[in-house]
Amino acid sequence: MLVEGFLLFALFFVAWQFLQLQWARHQLPPGPVPLPILGNLWLLDFALKREPLMKLTSIYGNIYTIWLGTAPVVVLNGCKAVKEGLVTYSEETSGRPLLPLFKDLMGEKGVFMTTGPVWKQQKRFVMLTLRNLGVGKKSLENRIQEEAQNLLKVFTSKKGSPFDPRTALGHAVANIICSFVFGQRFPEEDAHFNKLLKTIHMIVYVPGSVWGRVYDSFPTIMRKFPGPYQQLFEHNEFMHNFIKDKIQSHKERWKEGSKPQDLIDFYLDFIAKSKDDSTSVSREDNMVQTIVDLLIGGAETSTTTLYWGLLYLLKYPDVQEKVHHEIDAILGPSQTITYEDRNRLPYTNAVLHEIVRYRL
Repeated sequence: MLVEGFLLFALFFVAWQFLQLQWARHQLPPGPVPLPILGNLWLLDFALKREPLMKLTSIYGNIYTIWLGTAPVVVLNGCKAVKEGLVTYSEETSGRPLLPLFKDLMGEKGVFMTTGPVWKQQKRFVMLTLRNLGVGKKSLENRIQEEAQNLLKVFTSKKGSPFDPRTALGHAVANIICSFVFGQRFPEEDAHFNKLLKTIHMIVYVPGSVWGRVYDSFPTIMRKFPGPYQQLFEHNEFMHNFIKDKIQSHKERWKEGSKPQDLIDFYLDFIAKSKDDSTSVSREDNMVQTIVDLLIGGAETSTTTLYWGLLYLLKYPDVQEKVHHEIDAILGPSQTITYEDRNRLPYTNAVLHEIVRYRL
């Protein structure tokens, strides 16, 4: 009797969700019929990959809807569709869906998962602060050059032996961001720094996995069951505590009115100046999540792009040879490359742009 009742409830639940999905899909661009719980994940091999998305484009056109579990995603393919969606209708497409897993990880704080006034204030602060810290200026270029030299030392130390460069690339990119946020870089053997990078990687990839999709479909149930997301929550808590410790050390040395040296200093100053403004969102919990967002948004994406760039150069040695020849011919084998040199290195500049274009 109990089994029959459970089966009846399961059948009712599946039927109810199927009808809900069918009603919702008629309000969105066309696309494949979503199944209860899974949506269209089975069509995508449970991952967002280029090949299955292109197959769906040939069936449904350049604008269509797919369902990642119970969450709809509108896919834009081609320059015209992307421009229409992100420029012509920028206000309508500027928000982000706050899925259960991201909500449990981040809440409605920071920049990444917020909208409206909170997002606008945080974004304005971040953009202004990064400019004040040298983004777009010579000082940023110098920091990148320093990390590039450290990265080159790591590569040279391998003495031509095969190795996976992802960790070294991750250290270099993350240290550039850390120098802005914390005012310091970390040695590659630092255990906390390595755990921080592992956490960033998990936050990027676990939500997009089948485990993430199941969690978003049944958050109340899945919170109580073991899975990769439990480890993700533990690492996420570590990262937040790590940042809170850095903020505390800044508080101990920071004085109101003193010249800020990094993003945490600027945010402490921001909080102090906004303490009488009831509309301000400058709070320590927003500062912590904003720092998390900067680390996630910058470290993993840039590292992956560089990783793919090295892979493409290995796959096309003739292109690698031409880049090498152009740099040696124009700059010499030992001169440090600057951003201004891009106009003197047209082939190298074109290769870098093509790597970014193709990777995205």
